[in-house]
Amino acid sequence: MGITKNKQSEESIRRMALAAFPDKQLKMVSELTEGMCNAAYFVQFTDGTGSVLKIAVGDKSGLMTNEINMMKAEVEAMSIVKQNSAVKVAQVQYFDTSKTLCSGEYFFMEAMEGESFFTIKEHMSEEEQKAVHYEIGQAERAVTSIFGEKFGLLGDEEHQFEGLFDFVFYLINNVLSDAEKKEVVIGVEKEEILECLSKYRVVFDQVTEPVLVHWDMWEGNIFIKDGHISGIIDWERALWGEAFMDDRFRRHTRTQEFLKGYGKEELCKEEMDRIYWYDIFLYLTMMIEGAYRQYEDDSQYQWVKPLFEASWEKVRV
Repeated sequence: MGITKNKQSEESIRRMALAAFPDKQLKMVSELTEGMCNAAYFVQFTDGTGSVLKIAVGDKSGLMTNEINMMKAEVEAMSIVKQNSAVKVAQVQYFDTSKTLCSGEYFFMEAMEGESFFTIKEHMSEEEQKAVHYEIGQAERAVTSIFGEKFGLLGDEEHQFEGLFDFVFYLINNVLSDAEKKEVVIGVEKEEILECLSKYRVVFDQVTEPVLVHWDMWEGNIFIKDGHISGIIDWERALWGEAFMDDRFRRHTRTQEFLKGYGKEELCKEEMDRIYWYDIFLYLTMMIEGAYRQYEDDSQYQWVKPLFEASWEKVRV
């Protein structure tokens, strides 16, 4: 459990629910525990309806540099996806940025039908899992067919970029600086990583159009009902970048069924070079975030460090 979870009492949640749904009476509140950053609750009303409440952090000391205005980014991303694709996302029912009823921003949204793929996949056959991975690829293609104007994080209006390389350099430089602040051991000097990245500028310059990227489309954020995707949640890290930046393209998650659904089963050398750097960005983030979240142990760091080292070996020159 990290320090970023802005947990609230049932009385506090009752007040938030009353502001959002003045005509309803709260019956029950239950915490949703799968997420690692924001606090989330399922609230049920006496009329039988329900809603999901998501609360932004109150203590920002547990956030990393790239974690900027994430709740605003999530609401905006879901609106963009809903307006521009058939991908199923939740309808935002109420969004409060005033911080009068809670120390963090919060919003209520409709509850997704089904269960997370992460929760139920062990009960699915291999063929059923393959079918879901194929659908995830189709959803990824639909999302990344939405074009933006500049490269950058949705929540970071101050840092928007004309080119992909500058954006990726900004992200990786930020996370390496975060590592220095908490004295997290990477095993490679910051200057060496950034110098190496700079040698790949021409590879990133091949990408000229920014597209919408979820970035964190891991199996816990994909809901399944009757063997099919029923919704995708947690858009708080959405960005305008390259499709390959999403979690589904990482070395520990990428499957042939996903690539087939996405419509690109083979990746050229330049594409793989960029993918290795996106690997590095995610793995660095996962290695470092525990020091900010104050996780109880370093199991995530220990698990992800070899993944970082394998991707680093692919790009170091």
